[in-house]
Amino acid sequence: MRILKLLIVLLSFPIFAQQGGMWIPSMLKGMNESEMQRLGMKISAEDIYDANNSSIKDAIIHFDGGCTSEIISPKGLLLTNHHCGYGEIQSHSTVEHDYLQDGFWAMSMDKELPNPGMVATLIVSIHDVTNTVLEGVAQLSSETDKQKKIQENISRVQTSFPKEAWQENKIKTFYEGNQYILFVTETFKDIRLVGAPPSSIGKFGSDTDNWVWPRHTGDFSIFRIYANKDNKPAEYSKDNVPYTPKHFLPVSIDGISEGDFTMVFGFPGRTQEYLPSFAVEQIVNTLNPAKIEVRDAALKVQDGFMRKDQAIKIQYASKYASVANYWKKWIGESQGLKKSNAIQLKKEYETEFLKQVTKNGKQGEYGNLLSSFEKNYSAINDYALARDYFIEVALRNTELLSAGFKLYQLEQVYKAKGEQAFNDRKDNTVKGFESFYKDFNAQVDEKVAEKLIALYLEKSPLLSSDLKALDKNKIVNEVYSKSKLTSYNGLKSLMEGDAKKVFKNLNKDKGYLLVKKLADNYYANIAPKYDALNLEIGALQREYMKAQLEMFPNGRFFPDANSTLRITYGQVKGYNPSDAVYYEPVTHLEGVMEKYVPGDYEFDVPAKLLDLIKNKDYGQYAENGKMPVCFIATNHTTGGNSGSPALDANGNLIGLNFDRVWEGTMSDIHYDPEICRNIMVDIRYVLFIIDKYAGAKHLIDEMNLVHPKKGSN
Repeated sequence: MRILKLLIVLLSFPIFAQQGGMWIPSMLKGMNESEMQRLGMKISAEDIYDANNSSIKDAIIHFDGGCTSEIISPKGLLLTNHHCGYGEIQSHSTVEHDYLQDGFWAMSMDKELPNPGMVATLIVSIHDVTNTVLEGVAQLSSETDKQKKIQENISRVQTSFPKEAWQENKIKTFYEGNQYILFVTETFKDIRLVGAPPSSIGKFGSDTDNWVWPRHTGDFSIFRIYANKDNKPAEYSKDNVPYTPKHFLPVSIDGISEGDFTMVFGFPGRTQEYLPSFAVEQIVNTLNPAKIEVRDAALKVQDGFMRKDQAIKIQYASKYASVANYWKKWIGESQGLKKSNAIQLKKEYETEFLKQVTKNGKQGEYGNLLSSFEKNYSAINDYALARDYFIEVALRNTELLSAGFKLYQLEQVYKAKGEQAFNDRKDNTVKGFESFYKDFNAQVDEKVAEKLIALYLEKSPLLSSDLKALDKNKIVNEVYSKSKLTSYNGLKSLMEGDAKKVFKNLNKDKGYLLVKKLADNYYANIAPKYDALNLEIGALQREYMKAQLEMFPNGRFFPDANSTLRITYGQVKGYNPSDAVYYEPVTHLEGVMEKYVPGDYEFDVPAKLLDLIKNKDYGQYAENGKMPVCFIATNHTTGGNSGSPALDANGNLIGLNFDRVWEGTMSDIHYDPEICRNIMVDIRYVLFIIDKYAGAKHLIDEMNLVHPKKGSN
């Protein structure tokens, strides 16, 4: 019965299954469009994506390479999450003007704040170039040669495909290398901060509520795209003007009800829906527990300092949130995979897959795929674990080591390409460290390092003899008391002189020498074998994907997320997280007051918001006297969908995606329609905060507010 149930889910398209998947917007015609319309959509696939005419896709922005944002006015106004703009809000903050604590609102365009280095990318058009990219690949025997040929073809197509001078061509792989799609893009480089609520609104609930429902977070911030006088991308200039978009999203203030159609448009980062059971077992039992333990140790140290010192809290606010985000996600992911019995379901599906292989006489092509997976995942286990320990300890969570690693990379460039290559990179490298050290605290980092280096030396496999010989109780103290990497001035002194002098000095520095030991061990004892095995696994995964598409020709297979433009659709719907518990799909400001803890950095509420709640001064944004805050739906989202617009059946903006429920975070690997829900801030709450809390009515006046449920669209 379990296999039968699985196949029904996979092949028969019940209502729930119709709501999973991340689909390419240029390919919605047919099955997807029919499904969306059955779920309640009232527009067409062409309204969503049209290469030649204005469509919704022209309002969807890849925000600074990691999040999504949307254009909500004819003057290039951008809406995204508070946590997506968090780094920029922090960078403009000081102890005297703490925009994280107090919020920021530009009351006129000349007060909007520039953000050097920030970019916003639009998709102009989408093209399938699979045949051209795979030309001449099939006859090659080795996987290395195949990948080399593919890269050569990609380079050639990206260079030759027609585009305007200010545009770019980018090719991405889909279905594990069975399809290649080219995106013509435009990237804007003058993006200015317009508004952000205080963290007590934009980050309400902070890390405690992260990945949790019910949620009461006003997770939004506002930016604006500026362009040159010809409305084209340009570097920052005081002469630039607000961008005039081809399309901007109308904003519905009619609200949502359970069962309403929803779609989320954005740039989901990465999913792995088609992994074999062996890979999922490794994630649940080996890799996630190690990464969780490392980040747990780092977070406890940082939190202790942040609670005692406001300056450290500002320094570490963005970094702490970044580390905590995936720490908590991995915990929920592992629990969800276990609760939904994902590994067993994968195994049962694999049994059915092999039956189909036999039935279709394809044993010669596909009969050994699963046994090869099992062999390779067993072989890569220790290398994958050692790699994760190196990345988590040396590159991501111990800042002195991550700084030292950038210098290590510079030394490798010097050894490989000579002094001129070093000179070309030296000044930019040193300059780039200035912002890093602005938010670096050696005292905090030393205590983090004590915990993480101990974990690394105790638990990481494949350590070299010189790493095994290190005294974990002495090495950290020695590094932080003697290394010049503990300050920007110290680093600059190490980088003075020609290449020979620089690397002579670096190779006497205790901090750099520790990084070098770790990196040398990684590149000598871990990376070569890991990369070779991973290449083989990648080839198997490509063949497995091809086989699944062939064995289940009527299957509902969507391509894994890869930071390209996608649409996912579903319905507003509550869920049962556990026995005898049901969660409603909408939260209200009453819930903010239930969680309110005066003075607490996670659950404090600003005085002005308290007054608005007390007086029920909600303006036109309330519903039946209550102010909605957040809602959930069955849209299949992941990292990168942060800031994505939630749209109604008519393509109007109704919310802003910012999270998933904890029980459903395993949707990157296994989408379960019973418990997977995305979390969105209700657009009416966003408007309420802008209008009634911030008094920034001029921003509301830029937007096109509509009433689709009342017949006015």
